[in-house]
Amino acid sequence: MSGVWGNKIKLSIFGESHGKAIGIVIDGLKAGTEIDVEYVKKQMKRRAPGFSKLSTPRKEQDEFEILSGYFNGRATGTPLCAVIQNSNTHSKDYEKTASLLRPGHADFTGRVKYRGFNDYRGGGHFSGRLTAPIVFAGALCRKILEEKGIFIGSHIKSIGTIEDIKSFNFTSIEKSSLEKLSENKFPVLDENCGEKMQQYILKVKEEGDSLGGIVETAVINLPSGIGDPFFDSVESTISGLLFSIPAVKGVEFGEGFNISKMRGSEANDEYFMSDDNSIKTYTNNNGGILGGITNGMPLIFRTSIKPTPSISKTQKTVDIEKREDTLLEIKGRHDPCIVPRAVPVIEAAAALSLLNLME
Repeated sequence: MSGVWGNKIKLSIFGESHGKAIGIVIDGLKAGTEIDVEYVKKQMKRRAPGFSKLSTPRKEQDEFEILSGYFNGRATGTPLCAVIQNSNTHSKDYEKTASLLRPGHADFTGRVKYRGFNDYRGGGHFSGRLTAPIVFAGALCRKILEEKGIFIGSHIKSIGTIEDIKSFNFTSIEKSSLEKLSENKFPVLDENCGEKMQQYILKVKEEGDSLGGIVETAVINLPSGIGDPFFDSVESTISGLLFSIPAVKGVEFGEGFNISKMRGSEANDEYFMSDDNSIKTYTNNNGGILGGITNGMPLIFRTSIKPTPSISKTQKTVDIEKREDTLLEIKGRHDPCIVPRAVPVIEAAAALSLLNLME
């Protein structure tokens, strides 16, 4: 199994959803890098479960303990290891259905891959619980980027069929607007649309079902010249880490799939000299990236999140031990919509990817 990611900054995550703890080892942080613990706690709290009627009732504080690579408030330059205890597990919820393959989950593929030795409780190592260490590492990188004047923010573009009528202005985004979104538990650009989305989630929750959605993310003040063509492009690096997040099913940059409907004369971002004597583009259909390299315009991408696969509706499945068809009713505590809690994870992936390309 490959549990390692990165080139200049390397990550290794470990643990299972219902194990004693989850955690991460980070290699490549420069010696002397300041570790703002309160900043990291703030980012972790954005992802933590159990603090909203829109999330799972499983309440985890996501408090972390740094075991190594940290001394007197700074990184030592040696591997930094942090652990997060699992304290609110209901493992018995999974015992009666251990041999039943949950539709939409990795039960079948995980069992095949690991010959039946995988921990099935709460999804084990496949669980979204493992995104907490990613947010921890992303917070460290995000703080470093902010010190360089680079800021990341997101808004929920859609939940199910309900879409935010507003999008980011691809050519001009204020730092204050991104900071405001980061303070919002349900970040949207249009509050009325946001209220409709939340009511929709609660309605579907009562029906025993779930919803997915799309998150639109922006990174501003990136200098031009970050990234490489082909294998280490900005798109491939960010996408690779985004697709490591459970439930992510699609990623697009700039106008994404819509750009295929345009003519070249419409899709091309024409240049001009700005008042500060820098080169800008009138439009930003390519999302701030050309040839896999940043061009100085805002980096824009959208991430598609599938509906939470754990639902209380009766579903058709297979009992893998008996090798026969059966029905499944999933018990336990689950998010009716994972999108709001996925926002800080997506931003963490962006921060990790960009710093990995810059350092």
